[in-house]
Amino acid sequence: MAKTVNIWLDGKHLEVPDTMTIIEVADQNEVYIPRLCYHPDLPPTANCGVCVVEIVGNPTPKRACCTPVSEGMKLITNSKKLRAYRKTLVEMILSNHDVSCPTCVANNKCELQTLANNLGVDSDALPNILEKKPVDESSLSIVRDINKCIACGRCINVCNETQTVYALTFADRGINTHIDTAFSLGMANSPCVNCGQCTVYCPTGALHERSELDAVWEAILDPDKHVIVQEAPSIRVSLGEEFGMPLGSVTPKKMYAALRRIGFDSVMDTNFTADLTIMEEGTECVTKLKAGEKRPLITSCSPGWIKFMETYYPDLADCVSTAKSPMSMFGVLAKTYYAQENNIDPAKIVSVAIMPCTAKKFEARRPELRDSGYQDTDYVLTTREFIRMIKEAGIDFANLPEEEPDKGMSFYSGAGTIFGATGGVMEAAIRSAYYLVTGKDLENVEIQGVRGLEGVKEASVEIPGFGNVNVAVAHGLSNARKVLDRVREGLATKGESPWHFIEIMACPGGCVGGGGQPYGNDIASRARRGLALYEEDRSLPVRQSHRNPEVLKVYEKFLGQPNSPLALKLLHTYYFKRSVTNGQVVGQVTHKHQ
Repeated sequence: MAKTVNIWLDGKHLEVPDTMTIIEVADQNEVYIPRLCYHPDLPPTANCGVCVVEIVGNPTPKRACCTPVSEGMKLITNSKKLRAYRKTLVEMILSNHDVSCPTCVANNKCELQTLANNLGVDSDALPNILEKKPVDESSLSIVRDINKCIACGRCINVCNETQTVYALTFADRGINTHIDTAFSLGMANSPCVNCGQCTVYCPTGALHERSELDAVWEAILDPDKHVIVQEAPSIRVSLGEEFGMPLGSVTPKKMYAALRRIGFDSVMDTNFTADLTIMEEGTECVTKLKAGEKRPLITSCSPGWIKFMETYYPDLADCVSTAKSPMSMFGVLAKTYYAQENNIDPAKIVSVAIMPCTAKKFEARRPELRDSGYQDTDYVLTTREFIRMIKEAGIDFANLPEEEPDKGMSFYSGAGTIFGATGGVMEAAIRSAYYLVTGKDLENVEIQGVRGLEGVKEASVEIPGFGNVNVAVAHGLSNARKVLDRVREGLATKGESPWHFIEIMACPGGCVGGGGQPYGNDIASRARRGLALYEEDRSLPVRQSHRNPEVLKVYEKFLGQPNSPLALKLLHTYYFKRSVTNGQVVGQVTHKHQ
């Protein structure tokens, strides 16, 4: 148990636990200490030195991010000496930085830019010693511009500690120290899983998504193309905050209106195929349960998790559901079912997905996802790209009148919308798996045991005819490792898994915390977005995927039934083994349903 110590913060007496650092105490008491490398979600790196404070009696300033409080400590957070020190540090950083703010993707969101403005730094008066280096554009998802990197170490921290992917590292020593991939081979030739958490925590524009905005605009403005758009569940709870609306505002109908004004020919919703995913994955799960399968079924809708599995756990690939993600299910149906229903040549259809996730860009380019006869999903835009599109079109999003989506592949249940929060896929699956087994709806559809931001959540659900079904939920890939290691151990020692069904999301918080979400995407904002999805779930007339009338219509008119031969052909996929060294495919580990 932590002891309480007495400190004085800018003359104010406080009693605080001795486990806290100076910056944590300051933040808790609404005293702002400038910082650049520090982020409350991550362990401190103490790389930048901007957060220095004076300690009375100590001759040198100390870094607030890594200095613990102690009894009798008297702190000064703002003085002439500290302002000069911080300003000099920022000037040194800017002298070796590509200062191209107006055209940078992080313009007005860049922490370095904000700090320099607040400290009164004149970048034009500074010498520029930057030796420009090539931008790494090898990845399908993430661009790495070392010329804008300040070597704060946040990206390494989140990649190695939170995600345990180890794609980034510090290279060289002394003044030549910089962040790089192994052997400088580029992001595409690293074990990067494209989750984009590095882009979320980068304080500048050094890491960002590979933009497909120009290609989407070109398709929209081509009269010979029919451009259909889908939007992931979590987009509707993150868009509003960028336009001055309260955090967690639920804006699906404003979102549809904005897309229509931008010029998309058909505005649909990924939530529809989230419900469809539950029907396919739920049927797969029930089939395993009935067969007494000892290996678990693990969800498959997170592409960062899928690539992580292919790289680090290919021996468990046969435990992973073969169901495609909701995005990819929508993509294949857009060029088959939708094209057939609307008498449109699928060759003229351009399928665009708006996702919270940079890994979806990689997923869309996976060569096996062409079951429509074409590339199923043509382009993926992140939430950040969609925001730029709205601004480019001059749309006043906050005051936009609400509109309905187009019918056909847009109706969704509450189960579909909670896909965006960690535990949501599991909860949605339980709601329908119960029905698929018993023929009756679950009386209480809210499964509290799988909700919340605990890294690994476990629950047991009683389903008549099976008894207790044990489930687990993990978000963030370091937590996924904990679950998967227990599965491996259980299979090796007892021949069975501790759980029947497992949900894994690559990003902490689930899709609400995806790598393509708006800047400032911290754990607190992820929690609020997740709560907003549960609020929308409670407000909807249909809360279970098997009650979605448009999903039922797709089965009746086109697919037949869940896991039918056509459903298996179009809506299911297979997986590969990848090299831990560079993430490249070295073999196939599962096979396509015939």
